[in-house]
Amino acid sequence: MASIFGFKSRDPARDRQTDTSRLDRLAKLLDQIAAEVEAEKSGLENRYRTTATNAAFLVEAMENGAVSSRRSSEVGELTKSILNCERRIAALSRQKQMMNELRHSLDAIFDENRQNGPNIRIDFAKPAGPGTG
Repeated sequence: MASIFGFKSRDPARDRQTDTSRLDRLAKLLDQIAAEVEAEKSGLENRYRTTATNAAFLVEAMENGAVSSRRSSEVGELTKSILNCERRIAALSRQKQMMNELRHSLDAIFDENRQNGPNIRIDFAKPAGPGTG
């Protein structure tokens, strides 16, 4: 479009394509980060269960006299490890929730762009897997 002052502006469709491309890259990055958080959380939860089980068996064995009470330091270390796992799992849960909220906000922007743009079909990146959006 040309104006009387010689200023030319871009076609709005081109602006929408640029915005869509940018939002799509952001969506893919958010999905990647969410997957990383979920993978770390899942692995940590498995290690947490194993550590908690080991601690329970050790305490039971100590109570039954099957092992020396000198191994109580091991119980202390396992307890410390369990508490650290619980804190990290809680932090990862908060990060996952934040990624879900950001992704939901981004989807709302996609929908807004779709409604404001011409009738062009554009495929947006969507989260993969259950509970990611």
